[in-house]
Amino acid sequence: MDPELRSAIGRIARVPQLLIACDYDGTLAPIVEDPSTAVPLPESVAAVRALAALPQTTVAVVSGRALRDLAALSRLPSEVHLVGSHGSEFDIGFVERLSPELVAVRTRVRDALREIAAEHPGIRLERKPASVAVHTRGVDPQVAAAAIEAVRNGPATFDGVTVTQGKEVIELSVVATHKGTALDQLRTQLASSAVLFIGDDITDENAFGHLHGPDLGIKIGPGDTQAGYRVADPLEAARALALLLETRRHWLFGERAVPIERHSMLANGRTVALLTPEAKVSWLCHPKPDSAAIFADLVGGSPAGHFSVAPERGGIPLGQRYRSGTMTVETRWSGLTVTDWLDKPARETTPDGPAIVTGDSTLVRVLTGSGKARVEFAPRPEFGQVSVQLQPLGDGLLVLGSNEPVALYSPGVQWEVVNDGGYETAKAVVDLSAAGGQVVLELRFATHSLEHHRVPIHERQAAAEQPWKDWVASLKLPSTARDLVARSALTLRGLCHEATGSILAAATTSLPEELGGVRNWDYRYCWLRDAALTARALVDLGSVEEAEALLRWVDGCIERTGGHPERLHPLYTIDGYELGAEAVIDTLPGYAGSRPVRVGNLANHQLQLDVFGPIADLIAAVADARGSVRDDEWRVLENMVEAVRRRWHEPDHGIWEARLPPRHHVFSKVMCWMTVDRALHVMREHGGEDRPEWKDLRDRIGANVLEHGWHADVEAYSVAYGDEDMDASSLWIGLSGLLPGDDPRFLSTVLRIEADLRSGPVVYRYHWDDGLPGREGGFHICTAWLIEAYLRTGRRTDAEELFAQMVLTAGPTGLLPEQYDPLAERGLGNHPQAYSHLGLIRCALLLDNMLKQ
Repeated sequence: MDPELRSAIGRIARVPQLLIACDYDGTLAPIVEDPSTAVPLPESVAAVRALAALPQTTVAVVSGRALRDLAALSRLPSEVHLVGSHGSEFDIGFVERLSPELVAVRTRVRDALREIAAEHPGIRLERKPASVAVHTRGVDPQVAAAAIEAVRNGPATFDGVTVTQGKEVIELSVVATHKGTALDQLRTQLASSAVLFIGDDITDENAFGHLHGPDLGIKIGPGDTQAGYRVADPLEAARALALLLETRRHWLFGERAVPIERHSMLANGRTVALLTPEAKVSWLCHPKPDSAAIFADLVGGSPAGHFSVAPERGGIPLGQRYRSGTMTVETRWSGLTVTDWLDKPARETTPDGPAIVTGDSTLVRVLTGSGKARVEFAPRPEFGQVSVQLQPLGDGLLVLGSNEPVALYSPGVQWEVVNDGGYETAKAVVDLSAAGGQVVLELRFATHSLEHHRVPIHERQAAAEQPWKDWVASLKLPSTARDLVARSALTLRGLCHEATGSILAAATTSLPEELGGVRNWDYRYCWLRDAALTARALVDLGSVEEAEALLRWVDGCIERTGGHPERLHPLYTIDGYELGAEAVIDTLPGYAGSRPVRVGNLANHQLQLDVFGPIADLIAAVADARGSVRDDEWRVLENMVEAVRRRWHEPDHGIWEARLPPRHHVFSKVMCWMTVDRALHVMREHGGEDRPEWKDLRDRIGANVLEHGWHADVEAYSVAYGDEDMDASSLWIGLSGLLPGDDPRFLSTVLRIEADLRSGPVVYRYHWDDGLPGREGGFHICTAWLIEAYLRTGRRTDAEELFAQMVLTAGPTGLLPEQYDPLAERGLGNHPQAYSHLGLIRCALLLDNMLKQ
């Protein structure tokens, strides 16, 4: 196939709503002498059927034939729209809608054409609801010419008659339409993003003439045309449809979705990237984790951008692992090892004093071994919305056309730049033996510098890894699941944004809670709750630096409320500002076809009264660990209590951010109680003044939730006041300390949640109707809460068993997404998820403490 046509098909296959339309005779069916025997090619039928079955894809056949004849001959399924009489017939009942005046004109035309046909032997008339076609195929050329001349000088001149000329046919219609207007009507009715039209006849030029923008026209056979591309015959058209089917199916459903939990994360305190087990960089946002992605293969397939390395011979890797105590990942095949890490801007000393190398974060990929490696570099800035050019230059490539300069330093690599569906991709085969056993690739952001780095690569790797190693060495790791806790701690540290102090809830957006479903959310922001719980887990391991930075960030958010801490949003951007509107990137098909892909999060505008509790709890933990409270932390603590005082009695949207009317959620009320309780603890233990009004507030909130949160019929604390439904977050009635572990009401609540929400190795958040279609997996954080509840209620064996099951759900490099599907036995949701890792850390510490007792 023509490479340009192949690229054009690749582009149009990836539009959100695609309309595929084609002619029948000469397109789906070869031209034959007897039109009544024109049947479509099997190859065309197979492609059309399969395309019509795809989501977000519509197929139509727009023919000059009468609709009844078209339906009878084509025998296409009902999913394929049939349009007859050059766009005059969109349904079989069309003839009944002709006005009496048009019926009179049609009758007059039929009578005149019947006379012409009688005078010219061989001429065949085809009667249609709104027109008559005069066929001259197989007729003596002189007779045919005379008949056409008689038609043109006779009935074709009648008032109200529209003439359409085709190959060996002329049609007279009483409805002024043609294939172009029919295509416009279909486009409007179906809200199509783009149209692909295939045709061979003169009448198809009307359709080609109405194509515009991203549309694609394919002409079959010779002759002048307005179509942009051409194929030789109907069989080649069938091949084009088959290519469209293959490309669109891959785009819609994912070329081969790597299980979410098998991705490894790279981090450097500035941004994050995800790596598949085959060493493909499938996710990287720049310049910050909540910026647009330059590699979005994870949610858009290869066309959305990737950076791949693999042996030329192919094959599955022998394994992938983190280097101990670091965020460096090694992927190994026989004869090839790829070592990946995210570097920070390096500092070099020059004779004139210190200097900083121009640039920002750098993705470093070191290829070592003796074999040949195939490398593909396909940057797609702004989630693939910006087309860039790749310019080989000196020791690498320049990425041109985006807002920010990017360069790939790759000395000794000979790149071939190819056009891939309208985007440029650089490909190379690297012979490691000829290169001395090592090749270094450096993706440098915020620079076009391709200068050689003066620090040897092994020294740079050591310098990048040492801070991670030193940090892990400073932690107080438990003996229970020690290595997995260390990896979880490193993951949480990797989700911390050093420049601001904020902490990501997860590294990704729109990884589905149900494969193929719509529960896909953007978690690349800082939730006050999630971040505080994350920092608290690190404090428990002996590191307070992240908590101190986060509390300074929270102080800034409070300051921007203008003295109204109760107006804090549940989440903010990495920089601590309000999010923009939630949007959908409809050009991306989503992970494994799970659409939509979202940017932003509407939960930004919800009222979530639970957010204050984890922050107060974090301040108490930091104060206890450090033995003192800083001025900004006192300020944050007082603002948290004041926010609770002003709003604790209100209904809210709750921890799970259901897009439903507010309710009096038990968890939110418990967190309001915990806010004041932890504030009183800090006052008591760290020299604050006595605040009797705080004690009164705490006791009032506690009494309220203990009374109204209990549901007598279910014998448990339920999701919200007066509701029978259970919710895993209600375990916090005991986990917070509001009720002791041996309180019968807490014991009963644990049993009810276990019965209703636990399924093997997971605990679901809830089973109540949250207003969204589909289902979700079990939440790792909820599993962790039940483990803790088991421990608090004396069920140590059950806690150890569930923890062991939870650990087994982790990916091969120790990472956990948000959820786990116990039936499909695979991870779900955004990845890696801070909730999941902090839950694992908390459980391991509690189990370790139990062992020491």
